[in-house]
Amino acid sequence: MKLVVAANLLLALLLSGGCLPAWTSDTKGHMFGYDDHNGPSHWAEEYETCAGKFQSPIDIEEHLVTQVRLPPLHFHGFQSEPISSTVTNNGHTVMLQMNMSKMASVSGGPLKGNYLFTQLHFHWGYNDSVGSEDTINNHTFPLELHIVMYKENYGTFENATHYKDGLTVLAVFYEIYETENQVYSEIVQLLPFVTMPNSQHQLKKLITLDSLLPMTKHLYFTYNGSLTTPPCLEVVTWIEFKQPILLSHYQVEAFRKLKSREGLMTHNFRPVQPLSGRPVWFNVADDMSHEKRGHDSAANPLETSYVLVSFFVLLLSVLER
Repeated sequence: MKLVVAANLLLALLLSGGCLPAWTSDTKGHMFGYDDHNGPSHWAEEYETCAGKFQSPIDIEEHLVTQVRLPPLHFHGFQSEPISSTVTNNGHTVMLQMNMSKMASVSGGPLKGNYLFTQLHFHWGYNDSVGSEDTINNHTFPLELHIVMYKENYGTFENATHYKDGLTVLAVFYEIYETENQVYSEIVQLLPFVTMPNSQHQLKKLITLDSLLPMTKHLYFTYNGSLTTPPCLEVVTWIEFKQPILLSHYQVEAFRKLKSREGLMTHNFRPVQPLSGRPVWFNVADDMSHEKRGHDSAANPLETSYVLVSFFVLLLSVLER
């Protein structure tokens, strides 16, 4: 019976792109979600791996991290428009899947190998003071994006979940700003069409993965952890970009109007888990790419200063000729 349950869980994991529906049930009829009776505090009662030692999310304390200089991250196909994109309310979160002629991938940094895109989804809270799963210095963000990817060498997403380095998740934090983010408006405007669980809608204006990421991609935290939903498999290399993206209050509020089978999906985040002695690294290597990106994100003072200094040095060299 346990083998049947495990097989069903892995199949559901594959079909949902690594993010199990909030009302997934096993053969005994048990379900999980985010409310008192089926929330994170109960998950380990039915899914033993959710009580593992190296679980996610975590609180990242900056004064305790180890600074490293990792190889540059390489984003392949992140600037390519997909053929089509589908937004889905799976009763647990809102998920974006992309149909691409060649699947986007990421390599470099802490990763050993190439990882293929499967889906992205969001986590949020009751109000703008909570919502993100990982936190930084005990600071919680109102929204967090997870881009789920699996190691190409393992062939399929399902097979990759059997290996400790099988998955990577690119995580993005958000802060509240007074104006709307035009790129994210394309997603937010579709949310009323997927209010009910198991509903989906095609994205009218195609957007790229790169446009959803922060401008500064070389400054990030990384650690080894787990999926943040049952079965909480400890197979994830987390890459958490430090620079947040700016959204308006109304854009974030739109996520809270989605519904699960129990009613409004006001929150869908797992609380932070014990670090259990795991190292957390912060990449401080210089950014080797100078690609242009057209979306709103919080400015990086160090990056701006570097550009200004470089400009004046170039200007002086021209004047001296």
